[in-house]
Amino acid sequence: MANEWLALSAAELGRGIGDGSIHAVELTEAYLDALASHPDTPRIYARLTPERARAEAMAAHGRAKAGLRRGPLDGVPVSWKDLFDTAGTLTEAGSALLAGRRPERDATVLERATRAGLVCLGKTHMSELAFSGLGLNPVTATPPNINDPGAVPGGSSSGAAASVAFGLAPAAIGSDTGGSVRIPSAWNDLVGLKTTHGRLPLTGVVPLCESFDTIGPLCRTVEDCALILAALEGGKPADLAGTSLVGTRLAVLETAALDDLRPEPARAFDDALARLAAAGARIERIAVPAVTEALGLSPILFTGEAWGIWRDTIEAAPDKMFPQIYERFRGGASVTAADFVAGWRRLRVLRAQWAAAVAGFDAVLTPTSPILPPDAARLMSDSAYYVTENLLALRNTRIGNLMDCCALSLPTAVPSCGLQLLAPPLAEERLLRLGLAAEAALR
Repeated sequence: MANEWLALSAAELGRGIGDGSIHAVELTEAYLDALASHPDTPRIYARLTPERARAEAMAAHGRAKAGLRRGPLDGVPVSWKDLFDTAGTLTEAGSALLAGRRPERDATVLERATRAGLVCLGKTHMSELAFSGLGLNPVTATPPNINDPGAVPGGSSSGAAASVAFGLAPAAIGSDTGGSVRIPSAWNDLVGLKTTHGRLPLTGVVPLCESFDTIGPLCRTVEDCALILAALEGGKPADLAGTSLVGTRLAVLETAALDDLRPEPARAFDDALARLAAAGARIERIAVPAVTEALGLSPILFTGEAWGIWRDTIEAAPDKMFPQIYERFRGGASVTAADFVAGWRRLRVLRAQWAAAVAGFDAVLTPTSPILPPDAARLMSDSAYYVTENLLALRNTRIGNLMDCCALSLPTAVPSCGLQLLAPPLAEERLLRLGLAAEAALR
């Protein structure tokens, strides 16, 4: 029975704990046993927290017996990306620059999740300082891809995605600055939610670009994403009852998002659109010129801020970094304060243009990524290939960050190809309802 639990969604596990068919301690032990025996655990988890997990599971079991469960996921184990501070446990953000960093308290979202009863299994590997969408990290570890053992898993929440895809956690918590939840979710056939910037607190989260950093879950289902969001927020889950695509109006973004599509993502996207239309959605195609200009601001806004945050730490020991990540950070050294301020002023204008252009739609659709997961060995040996694939991988997801959207990536009928849904800021509940209906249509 315990092995069967490993295939269930977080919501199903929570319901089992609630009705007494699943014992919270036995569930955690089942995951710890799986972690101890799985050959890829060292590539997926930077470190495990078994003592904490067992203590939290025991407390959850006691609450279940007493009829005092704290929420629908009380007693359900999850993994945490290794940039969320965990009291007394190393938190190194995939970088030798932070080796030995041991925070004294949990990140705020981890504190909230613990209060909601979630069980911390451990910390997952990630791209170095979260500055890559590929998931390649020769400094610590490169987690596996569920669909291709020679390919990267996507990043920067690489181990987070792998932990769920390989059955080593029912759900994972990651972060997304330019696509770091959605890319690994898409490339490992998971559901990934990028929350609105500012909706969840970043206190105790190792930063990349604080103006864009967001927190979000990587899960097996839309329902799980809704429940995890509520736990991280300390609120109530979105009401997902009675969802339907009938009468919805969806926009296909033709500006930039459909450029240079590889055959598999193109086929997956066309198939997804047909399925959504068959389920009752009305789909229209739109162009939003503001997107192209906003994407052009990325080197100033993202790289400039990342360098401003990490410059002193990096310059103290640049040899500790993977050269590709180092060079990407160094790109921000040429960004002037005047360019950065002007860039942000312009982005706010472009965001208003985007909001006006998409106001009549329930969501905007794009392929999550225009490419399949690249070959890990070639990324290590071919610098030009690394740069091209990294930027192209993140192009479509970065639109969501630039335009201040919440966003959802759903798996499609084609492995490692996701469908991205973009919605206005703070519209997560509406997006999750739409996502649940779309999830059913895409199966």
